Amino acid sequence: MSFLSSNSSNASPTPPALPDQPRDERLARIEIALLSVIFLSATALNLGLLLVLVRRRGAMSRMRVFVLHLCLADLTVAFFQVCPQLLWDITDRFVGPDVVCRLVKYLQVVGMFASTYMIVMMTVDRYQAVCNPMGTLQRRRARWNVPVCIAWAVSLVGALPQIFIFSRVQVAPGVFDCWAQFVQPWGLKAYVTWTTLVIFALPVLTVIVCQVRICRAVQLSLRMKTQREGCSSASSVLGLSKARIKTVKMTVVIVLVYVACWAPFFTVQLWSVWDAGAPTESATFTVLMLLASLNSCANPCIYLVFSGPVPKRLLALMCMSHSESKGSVPEDATVVSSVYLSLKSLS
Repeated sequence: MSFLSSNSSNASPTPPALPDQPRDERLARIEIALLSVIFLSATALNLGLLLVLVRRRGAMSRMRVFVLHLCLADLTVAFFQVCPQLLWDITDRFVGPDVVCRLVKYLQVVGMFASTYMIVMMTVDRYQAVCNPMGTLQRRRARWNVPVCIAWAVSLVGALPQIFIFSRVQVAPGVFDCWAQFVQPWGLKAYVTWTTLVIFALPVLTVIVCQVRICRAVQLSLRMKTQREGCSSASSVLGLSKARIKTVKMTVVIVLVYVACWAPFFTVQLWSVWDAGAPTESATFTVLMLLASLNSCANPCIYLVFSGPVPKRLLALMCMSHSESKGSVPEDATVVSSVYLSLKSLS
């Protein structure tokens, strides 16, 4: 599940001159079992949520547009990252021509970029909705959702180096595989470090800055409301405000789950290239890399939980219901108008 591959041989900058070595079959079975569960879960959950969102396309808020595209990004991870790696683990060696090798590696990283930057753009949009509400209202009239387009553009362009780094090469007499080749001795270290920065470190830093400013703005808004309306009505004011900023809370949870799933993955990647003695063949290393894609299973569950009772959502999906539950995520206009009026009073 690495952008290099979970096969340890693919992390090497040049093909070995030694005969082909047998793999650890026990570890391979663990990989296959985990990848199968992740693929089936991510596909079922995201397709189900996508179907719910498409059936309600007549009332699509900006937040639901982001969730819809996050579903598409997670499906890209499932079909073009998890599934090819699952087939690769079953066959042991990559089966296919050079063009398929390069395309698979390109699409694997497209999924990683898309899932990451869709979360970043969702957080930035929430920041704009809270701290610059009038600009958000103007963007609602635009025909295209610019942040979504930016996220997909960054994903498609950012993954292009994969096409030139990977190729189908002979790794042993008569044995071919999909390999990455780097300039010795710094090429592999530079590649993994740069990928960690642009896919994980910088996006997480951006998200943290936005979330801190959102929390400060909401806290200030609640404090001013409480002081203006009096202590007797403070509890009702706070309760109403919490309901209207549910989308912000959902974004925070999505970000936290993303960090929890991907931080071990990138830590292992950096360890494996910067420490020559890293236990890359151990089951712990492999499992940490595989579990990163659990993020694609968690995102639809988070949205369902914040949208109301999960059984009602699933029942609505099965019964072709278009009705909204009472505890659904509020529309952007409601959130914007509430926070804007609160912040306006400060001036």
